Amino acid sequence: MLTGMRVRVLLFGQLKDILGRGEDSLDLEPGSRLSAVTAYYSRRFPPFQSMATSIACSVNQEYADGSAVLHEGDEVGLLPPVSGGKAESPGKTETAVLKTKHCALVRERIIAGPIADAIRAGDDGAVAIFEGIVRNHSRGRRTLYLDYEAYESMAINEMQRLAHAALEQFKIRDVRLVHRLGRIAISDTSVLIVVASAHRAAAFEACRWLIDTLKKTVPIWKKEYFEDGAVWADGEPFPGEILGRPVTPGS
Repeated sequence: MLTGMRVRVLLFGQLKDILGRGEDSLDLEPGSRLSAVTAYYSRRFPPFQSMATSIACSVNQEYADGSAVLHEGDEVGLLPPVSGGKAESPGKTETAVLKTKHCALVRERIIAGPIADAIRAGDDGAVAIFEGIVRNHSRGRRTLYLDYEAYESMAINEMQRLAHAALEQFKIRDVRLVHRLGRIAISDTSVLIVVASAHRAAAFEACRWLIDTLKKTVPIWKKEYFEDGAVWADGEPFPGEILGRPVTPGS
């Protein structure tokens, strides 16, 4: 006789608020597909149902579509469209929460200069730097601060995937992607991208593609705090190719 299976469900952003928690356990019939998870929450939580068509899903930290077959102990992520600490003394560099060769998630202040200087080389004719900073207004209201949360292990993997794609598709030599998590003050940097290459055109193109794609595909969410309340920032719809690898420049 077949017994049921249990999966771990992680929820983020608005979905976490709808359920009142960020983690759940769900018992399913053996052989159930990923679509059974979204169907379950849509039945139980009407606000969830209204968002169902814009939610992306992951299985064990990889984007997956509804036809994916689940197994005992799988980790399922339910991800709304992405948006996507404590300040330290100016002399210190960032402290990584998670770090790979090209990418980092940090909870401390991002300082662009040392990061850019660290990847410069004699072969480079250009270093393009993009900093996303926290502005003091949004939605016609004065912003007090932002709070960023992430599906951290998946986010760092997706950032590294983007770095590799940029290195393969553009004529660039090196790249760094750094995103800050937690509370971020006005005028502080939330995301930094640095691209080094022999020629400026490739550096600019890669830098633009990286930030545009990161904001659509990496599971990081932004909550904006105002004098009269807080809201999750509206994310851009996930691109159609998000459920089928790879995400590549020009797609």
